[in-house]
Amino acid sequence: MDLNNIELPAAVVAEFYQSSLIESNDIPIKEKTVKLVDIETLPVTANDASWKSLGSNIKNILIIVKSNEAVHLPDNDLTFLTGILTACKITLADVAILNLNNHPEASYKELTRHFKSKVVLLFDTEPAAFGLPMSFPHYQIQAFANNSFLYSPSLKELENDKVEKSKLWVCLKRLFNL
Repeated sequence: MDLNNIELPAAVVAEFYQSSLIESNDIPIKEKTVKLVDIETLPVTANDASWKSLGSNIKNILIIVKSNEAVHLPDNDLTFLTGILTACKITLADVAILNLNNHPEASYKELTRHFKSKVVLLFDTEPAAFGLPMSFPHYQIQAFANNSFLYSPSLKELENDKVEKSKLWVCLKRLFNL
């Protein structure tokens, strides 16, 4: 028996449901008051199932990628990114990786609020396409709205280009005080 196929004796199941599961006309129904809540006022959590992200976001670092090949990232890109994070003394648990292709309408305001970001790394996502009201070149750390943004080419491009990798590394060392 494994956790996905637990079989319980009928007596145990009956004990769970001491009240009837089916509403009967013979039993009076107690009126319940339901309070309506404005969804905009609810707190946002990083574990919200509507946002498909990878990582636990412990250090509030949001990594934005674009991939048509996988839900988050193809394996080779994820391996390369994990190597970058390791060099920065960061793990996947410290970040949230979000594939923008899963959320094309999402803006920087929604995402930085939802993930409570302090640092946002944009791989192959231009700042304006992310909804930022400005444009800045690759490898320029840009402070805006209580965040530090870094725009870079795609992970595929970086992986095979030593010059581009070294430019990214210089920025990451400044960004993470390495």
